[in-house]
Amino acid sequence: MAEIINMPRLSDTMEEGTLAKWFKKVGDSVKEGEILAEIETDKATMEFESFHDGVLLHIGIDEGSTAPVDSIIAVIGSKGEDISSIIKGVNAVEEEPKPVVEEEPKLVVEEEPKPVVEEESKPVVEEEPKPVVEEESKPDIRQASLSNESTDRILISPLARKLATEKGIDIKLVKGSGDNGRIIKRDIDSHKPTNYSQFIQPRPSITESSNESQNSTMRKAIAKRLSDSKFSAPHYYLNIECEMDNMISFRKQFVNTQNIKISFNDIIAKAVSLSLARHPKVNSRWYDEKIVFYDHVHLGVAVAVEDGLIVPVVKYANSKDLPEINSEIKDFAERAKNKKLTPAEIEGSTFTISNLGMFGIESFTSIINQPNSAILSVGAIMEKPIVKMGDIVVGNTMKLTLACDHRTVDGATGSLFLKTLKEYIENPVSILI
Repeated sequence: MAEIINMPRLSDTMEEGTLAKWFKKVGDSVKEGEILAEIETDKATMEFESFHDGVLLHIGIDEGSTAPVDSIIAVIGSKGEDISSIIKGVNAVEEEPKPVVEEEPKLVVEEEPKPVVEEESKPVVEEEPKPVVEEESKPDIRQASLSNESTDRILISPLARKLATEKGIDIKLVKGSGDNGRIIKRDIDSHKPTNYSQFIQPRPSITESSNESQNSTMRKAIAKRLSDSKFSAPHYYLNIECEMDNMISFRKQFVNTQNIKISFNDIIAKAVSLSLARHPKVNSRWYDEKIVFYDHVHLGVAVAVEDGLIVPVVKYANSKDLPEINSEIKDFAERAKNKKLTPAEIEGSTFTISNLGMFGIESFTSIINQPNSAILSVGAIMEKPIVKMGDIVVGNTMKLTLACDHRTVDGATGSLFLKTLKEYIENPVSILI
């Protein structure tokens, strides 16, 4: 008997999947446990195994196409088995027309056209233009010995000035032919403007342009989840600045003595985990009828990938040492970029950290990764003047921003958490105790 293969729900937030690749084609034999296809979800690309033995009789979705969860993607059965009724049933469901609601025609009332009353046109009387008589003003005795070259004042008749204004002519560029270089009407009429275009290089033509790309399954899921979080959880933000000189020295000594290259992000992840264990109210989840406080710390670490952002989870991070945390985060980051993380590795976080310090970002705010109650934004380590023991010295600092869901984390609760975290960061040896 033929078995219908539906689009599986491979993550708790998955609503649709994209068929990235088929490993079988119609007519191929399929055994239980064999990889049938690769399916791209909202978080990763995963291999999909067959749960049946038989022959692949039908493929319902092409490579690169997207289909909602539980829609039919394939049919497996016996060789030569007639599955036309199954295909017909699938097509009937997909092509079922929606009922058309006909609107009642509206009564259109035509208005009678109003008569057009023509106004009697008044006769146009054309007036003959009055001749313009240019009077040459007598030269001023006080200016008789002056010329245009020897003074900033330009001698010009009123009529010539008016014509120059109307024609947009700069009178400084006009040479006067009247007494003492006075500019008169004929000078304006005969003036030819200088062609400056020969000195201007032509600009290259600029045209509007754009390009577009289809939203991936991951990008659509990110947009939906972050919109839901931002508009459903009342966010507020707390900021602190930590001195980092001790941590810089601690990391250097740890790398030299243990011969393990840990990062600042690894140390911060460990400090966050220990702080959450001491402040479970921050390590919580909101439900309409209750709040759950977690004793364990499943730390989500945001990783940038080509299509957006993915958050693998370090399980029981508060009980792991720095080398273990370093190894897991490094492994997650490499496999996240190749979309090889499993659903179990990207689900179940109780708190999330997002670090943009490596991009030189001094401080920023993040949107809470629900169902978490908070997320920590980690900025870059900056060298700046700081005050120590009353003296101004050069030191290193780092800014942290905690975004909290006010339904579960009050201001005092978030502040106490940051106070503990600051103590761990500024005295990193305490992390090892």
